[in-house]
Amino acid sequence: MKPIQVGLLGIGTVGSGTFNVLKRNQQDIQGRAGRGIEITMVADLDVARAQSIVGPDVKVVNDARAVIANPDIDIVIELIGGYGIAKALVLEAIAAGKHVVTANKALLAVHGTEIFAAASAKGVMVAFEAAVAGGIPIIKALREGLTANRIQWIAGIINGTTNFILSEMRDKGLDFDVVLKEAQRLGYAEADPTFDIEGVDAAHKVTLMSAIAFGIPVQFDKAYVEGITKLGAADIKYAEQLGYRIKLLGITKRTAAGIELRVHPTLVPAKRLIANVEGAMNAVMAHGDAVGTTLYYGKGAGSEPTASAVIADLVDITRLHTADAAQRVPHLAFQPDAISNTPVLPMSEVVTSYYLRLRVADEAGVLAKVTGLLAEAGISIDAVLQREADEISGEAATQTDVIILTHDCAEAKMNAALAQMQALPTVLQPITRIRKEELA
Repeated sequence: MKPIQVGLLGIGTVGSGTFNVLKRNQQDIQGRAGRGIEITMVADLDVARAQSIVGPDVKVVNDARAVIANPDIDIVIELIGGYGIAKALVLEAIAAGKHVVTANKALLAVHGTEIFAAASAKGVMVAFEAAVAGGIPIIKALREGLTANRIQWIAGIINGTTNFILSEMRDKGLDFDVVLKEAQRLGYAEADPTFDIEGVDAAHKVTLMSAIAFGIPVQFDKAYVEGITKLGAADIKYAEQLGYRIKLLGITKRTAAGIELRVHPTLVPAKRLIANVEGAMNAVMAHGDAVGTTLYYGKGAGSEPTASAVIADLVDITRLHTADAAQRVPHLAFQPDAISNTPVLPMSEVVTSYYLRLRVADEAGVLAKVTGLLAEAGISIDAVLQREADEISGEAATQTDVIILTHDCAEAKMNAALAQMQALPTVLQPITRIRKEELA
């Protein structure tokens, strides 16, 4: 049988990895797919560099539209990234009747509804395993492996840069700014790390997982997004003393009121496996009613780990290339007419528990005032600790850190209580608030 012909748009880190793994493991891949899969055309602005990677047998052009226009190309891999030209090219490939494989989580999180609708109307597939958690096959697990389950929640470390930074902060007792510079020097963080450290990258990924898990449209604009830039070494140290680790988690939950969709630093019990995921590794927990809690762990980025996911999508499409479109796995797991309008909750309605750190004047009655305000707000306290403020020079004896762990309450209620506590003259610095999840 004639091999499936693939056109590759962009041959950077992931593109070169995809070409190399596909070539290296061609025999095994063909045995699994039932026919050969060959990258026969590549588009890249640096034609000479691209040609040096793929060799003389692959046609290299500098115009992506030439790949899409080639009638011999069955599948287009989009590895350009971003929202702009990538969106136009993906929609043009779909319109031309090509299947699409992409690692572009930003594009799908923002424009996925439009792209999936266009693909369904044209009878082609858009596969995106590589868009979430790199080499971990989490999309297939959620969309197919857990299809018998009513999924209750997902929580994931889905950005390796931030996990590396938090691991280094904990191991070395350093503050965020110092570790970020080191992460940039080592290549774990980009020169402009905003999407990573502000939580945007993780929010793109959890938006896609939420849509698959709960059968809702892709709604990145409804996600609550908070990064790690305000975390200090003191909070990581205190969390450790309390038996917790701080991780940047993407969390989505099914509740009676609607769907939670949020990214933020989170206290996780140190005994949980996910709390012990270190460095640039990724991990995703998913809880289904039948299977219970499952954990998926591995490399979330890199040339060949991400290529592994891209090629898995190529194999899936190759197997189903000639199948009736109605018999294929739906893009978001649920059939298009079964997509729900269940609302995504605003953060003010999310219920969770909290870690609070207050730098206060070391005076009689201060703790009573703080805990009194929480009591008046109906917020139950789980634990209160007082620690000497290590890093205050000169007046260490006059200031102290108070750490409070609360039971569950609505975010709106906590916001109101925090405003009252912050207004106390004995509270000397902005209060640190970190949400806490038991993930039991």
